[in-house]
Amino acid sequence: MQARKKYVLLGLCACCWLLLFYWGGGVQVRLFKLLGRPRGEVVRPWPNWTDRAFLPGYAQLEELQTGPGSAESPRQRHQAWTGIYKDSRCRMETCFDFTRCRRRGRDGFRVYVYPSEKGERVSESYRKILMSIGESRYYTTDPREACLFVLGIDTLDRDQLSGQFVPNLDDRIKGYPLWNEGRNHLVFNLYSGTWPNYNEDLGFNIGQAILAKASLNTEHFRPGFDVSIPLFSKEHPQKGGERGWLVRNTVPPCRKYLLMFKGKRYLTGIGSDTRNALHHIHNGKDIVSLTTCRHGKDWEKHKDARCDHDNLEYEKFDYQELLHNSTFCLVPRGRRLGSFRFLESLQAACIPVLLSNGWELPFSDVIQWNQAVIEGDERLLLQVPSTVRAVGNEWVLALRQRTQMLWEAYFSSVDKIVLTTLEIIKDRVFSHISRNKYMWNALPGGLLVLPEYSTHLAHFPFYYLSLGVSPGQEFTAIIHAVSPLVSQSQPIMKLLQVVSKSKYCSQIIILWNSEKPPPHRSKWPPMPVPLTVTDGRRKTSSRFLPNVAIETEAVLSLDEDTVLLTSEVNFAFLVWRSFPERIVGYPPRSHFWDPVKHAWGYTSKWTNEYSIVLTGAAFYHRYYHYLFSHYLPPSLRALVDRTSNCEDILMNFLVSSVTHLPPIKVAQRKQYKELPSPQVRRHPSMVNLTNELPSPQGTKMSAPWANPEHFTQRQECVNSFARWFGYMPLVHSQFRLDPLLFKDQVSVLRKKYKDLERA
Repeated sequence: MQARKKYVLLGLCACCWLLLFYWGGGVQVRLFKLLGRPRGEVVRPWPNWTDRAFLPGYAQLEELQTGPGSAESPRQRHQAWTGIYKDSRCRMETCFDFTRCRRRGRDGFRVYVYPSEKGERVSESYRKILMSIGESRYYTTDPREACLFVLGIDTLDRDQLSGQFVPNLDDRIKGYPLWNEGRNHLVFNLYSGTWPNYNEDLGFNIGQAILAKASLNTEHFRPGFDVSIPLFSKEHPQKGGERGWLVRNTVPPCRKYLLMFKGKRYLTGIGSDTRNALHHIHNGKDIVSLTTCRHGKDWEKHKDARCDHDNLEYEKFDYQELLHNSTFCLVPRGRRLGSFRFLESLQAACIPVLLSNGWELPFSDVIQWNQAVIEGDERLLLQVPSTVRAVGNEWVLALRQRTQMLWEAYFSSVDKIVLTTLEIIKDRVFSHISRNKYMWNALPGGLLVLPEYSTHLAHFPFYYLSLGVSPGQEFTAIIHAVSPLVSQSQPIMKLLQVVSKSKYCSQIIILWNSEKPPPHRSKWPPMPVPLTVTDGRRKTSSRFLPNVAIETEAVLSLDEDTVLLTSEVNFAFLVWRSFPERIVGYPPRSHFWDPVKHAWGYTSKWTNEYSIVLTGAAFYHRYYHYLFSHYLPPSLRALVDRTSNCEDILMNFLVSSVTHLPPIKVAQRKQYKELPSPQVRRHPSMVNLTNELPSPQGTKMSAPWANPEHFTQRQECVNSFARWFGYMPLVHSQFRLDPLLFKDQVSVLRKKYKDLERA
């Protein structure tokens, strides 16, 4: 027994010595042999474990990436890419000239568009892109001011078989004196490559230009430099766009169909593998997956045994009906990684289930797509049904709500797609003053959050609720004065006394827009709060310009002839503190659609419904001053200054476009003891709270609203503003907030705001 143990032990020791020799000295022996091998001798490589000889039952890696119709290997594709895009390692730090943008600080971000040559063919989609840039606040006609350059040549469709393909781009671009190998240039593209491989060959060398491209592959995407954009059709609206289809939140949030797809099936070539397999998950009940091979000129020559059956099933369902009634929508790759179905699903609040391996999702630098889509794997198609069934109702509702937020913030129009692209690049250029991920992924979206105002979330009114922050407890009153001060009995004197008595008033600013110079400080009455008189430069829009003197978050905008009580001011301010993102005030107006004139109308009739609260007596957040001046185009402010009218309507348009909510009307008195002095000149844009109200004697007061020219101007303004926004942002409401016990038949001693009910 002892001898057997001895032999076993000796055998183990011998094995150990052999292993040590092999991995120690043996390696050295092989190394010496390698160094001593003749130069022409070929080294036998280690086996490639992706070779079919070793893995006969598995598809090769290139088949999974390119499909059976493609003969290109990944290495060949990479070589082709690097041959065309020689600056594939570009980053902002290496391929962008920051000095061109920082000459004028943050205002130095200007975009120049090369003029198109005479007779140049430009597609409808590219025309919309150039128009969006031309109408943006970043556009410049002087190339010396430009930070970024955009080609006037249409680069959207680089498929050589397309009728919109522009040849000889390399030679034409080199003729631009400012091309500089593409540095500080932005190139837009929707379609690249051609049959059969549809690779990302643009047919010209973009050099160091930033590429804003649809269907970008993560393998070729240059992070922090390129921008992935969505694929959109030529019918995509220039401005505004349709609202999302999620009108109300239903509980439970699931629809008639759990999962749906209806689209083309490719019999051969790239993308055919994924779509040819979609019929496996179709059950005709809660999962509808329909394909057709009836497309293209020669489809009958190449059709397979399933084509006829698939075509019959395909006609049984309407695509729009499926979109409206499905919880999840399959978004498989087509010939290219992206498809129109992606934006269609977002708009329909049909949660996209992506089957497009390697797709760099649109605006992936800033958008957190895991909160809006489900990313699947083309190779694991059969797992998709069980995956979507496992998504709970709460998460389904959250995903659907996020699709609507992203659609309306960034994708509903060409304008928003282009502006989002520019804002992403701008944030890279001025990285020290840029939006964070929360700003991009929370309402109202990054385009309406200007980091020049602040980079702190707590400084924006629409984040108060999510942050658990309460607005400040004081306000600044801004009084718009257009009449010269000739008497101490003018309405503005009474208004100053009323507002200054409010315990919430921090300061009063008089915006002097009269043709005569402002009176000396001694002419103004003494008040318990600071009084500042500033020059409004006789511009109506100046009442909403950013004013560094405003120290509070809340702003009370007043016309000089406004008649209010201190209790009315206090109550309206407390209401605003509960709704700091909205306009809260007294005088309401409304808009309507005139089917005869096919235009929007404006009315000042007293009804239960309103969509505008005039800023002649209203509270709002001071951020809207900054947004009014830096977000809206100069053309709209020029319209306001030219007509001395409509600035209040424009502010309502702006705030409603941010919140998608109506303003809030608060209770006010129906009769007033004090009326504006008749000798004071009335400015056409001034709002008197007593307009169109009976006086104590029962006679009607004369008001500028009776002036037909004034009213016609406001009608025209509503339509001009709606055209710029691309839709009607104003929202109707019948909501009014009254003090507790207001108008109740109880003793007035039990009421906090007694004066509101006294004549």
